[in-house]
Amino acid sequence: MRRRTASAGRLIIRRMIRPLLTCALLAMPFSPTSAAGAAVKPGDAAKGASSFRMCASCHQVGPSARSGFGPHLNGVFGRRAGTADGYPYSPAMKQSAVVWNEQTLAAFLRDPGKVVPGTKMRFWGIGNEQQIANLLAYLRQFK
Repeated sequence: MRRRTASAGRLIIRRMIRPLLTCALLAMPFSPTSAAGAAVKPGDAAKGASSFRMCASCHQVGPSARSGFGPHLNGVFGRRAGTADGYPYSPAMKQSAVVWNEQTLAAFLRDPGKVVPGTKMRFWGIGNEQQIANLLAYLRQFK
C-alpha cells in the first residue's frame, strides 16, 4: 500500500476546498461595484447633469419641465410608476406596482424591460454603476 505524501494530501484538500470557496463567494450578497471591483462612491450631481444629456431627448427636469416624448422626472423619487400627469404611459407601466426609489430607479436604468416588462421606453440601459449613482444624485435635486 502506497503512503500519501504531504503534497498529495494538499492536492486533495485543494480539490475539495476550491469548489466550496467558489460556491461560498457566489452565495454572498451582491453589493454594487464599479468595473474595477471597488465600492461605488456616492453620486455626484454635477456629473449626473452631464449624464442626463442622454435622457434629455425624451425627459425634462426643472421648474419648466413637462412631459413630452417621455414623462417629466421632477419628483420621481417616491412616485408610483405610471402616474405623472400629462403623459400617456404604456399599460405595463400603469399596472406595475413599482414605486420609484434608489433601488428601483437604478434597476430600471440598468434594464428597463426587466423591471417593467412591456414598457414602451426604448433604452438599452446603463451598465456603469457610478454613472447611475451620479444620475440619481442629479434627479434627487428636482423635488
